[in-house]
Amino acid sequence: MNPLDECEQKAGSVSLAERALSIEHSIATLGDPDEEECERLWAAEAERRYAEYKKGNISAQTADEVFRNARAGLASVR
Repeated sequence: MNPLDECEQKAGSVSLAERALSIEHSIATLGDPDEEECERLWAAEAERRYAEYKKGNISAQTADEVFRNARAGLASVR
């Protein structure tokens, strides 16, 4: 069994409060994201998506469509 599987298995045997503390600790160990790196990655992703759009591999959606789909998706998880 790999370490992640072991961790998931053990998480099922502790209280909700203990799991929450463990999650908070795990998130804290990730550190703060480097803002410049995030900007660089988003810019690269935007360029990749635009290139795919220009090639005709993906279609564009209006902002209204995007927000409508997002609201529908959020409503389905409530």
